[in-house]
Amino acid sequence: MAGPSTPPPVREISPTMRVDVFLDDWRSELPPEAPAEERERLLYDRAWAAYQEGDYGFGLWCWKECDRLTVALGGRLSEVNRVLGPGRYFGFSHRRAVAERVPLDRLYRPRRGDMSTPRTDAFVLPHYQVLCIYLVRAAGDPKVAAQLTIALGELEEQRRADPMLRQFETFRELFQRSTAPAAPASPPEPPAAAPTASEAARSPAPKRATPRPRRPAARAPRSPPA
Repeated sequence: MAGPSTPPPVREISPTMRVDVFLDDWRSELPPEAPAEERERLLYDRAWAAYQEGDYGFGLWCWKECDRLTVALGGRLSEVNRVLGPGRYFGFSHRRAVAERVPLDRLYRPRRGDMSTPRTDAFVLPHYQVLCIYLVRAAGDPKVAAQLTIALGELEEQRRADPMLRQFETFRELFQRSTAPAAPASPPEPPAAAPTASEAARSPAPKRATPRPRRPAARAPRSPPA
């Protein structure tokens, strides 16, 4: 069962560091004797509740957690829903709404060899989530469209090393399906116009079929006189 189709109204979007602090506190409160799946569900429930209150930063974490479980459980969504509980799956409408709210200027994308640490107000996201955000925002921003084109050029090379990239491809397919214009209906063919009076006058009258002459019936042979 998928989660509610309508995302909650956005109130704020907490950066990654703030979300991680809360998650660490909530994780420490979980009963250590509980099974692993129950602890995962309890932690997800806390993050889901924070997202339902309008903090889209926790929505980013719920999105990533759903995909982590999907990959770990071999793509079986029924198993993912069993672990998370009914009505908790982070579906496409939620992902798109959250992607539209992430501040692009605060995305942390370290360059190769960059040893700097992210700012406290930065969003530190996995590569496939950044691709989803670029995809949603590219239509209205040429700079983001160029960044998306560069990133997609490297996608095939990275696919084997990062199994999470399949989640981006699923998101892209759903996004393209949701934004495709509906095909216009074919107009009905107009009925054939009746000939005008002048056209009717110029048209030759149809020939009447001439009846074929009937053959005379054959006479019976006359019998000879007695």
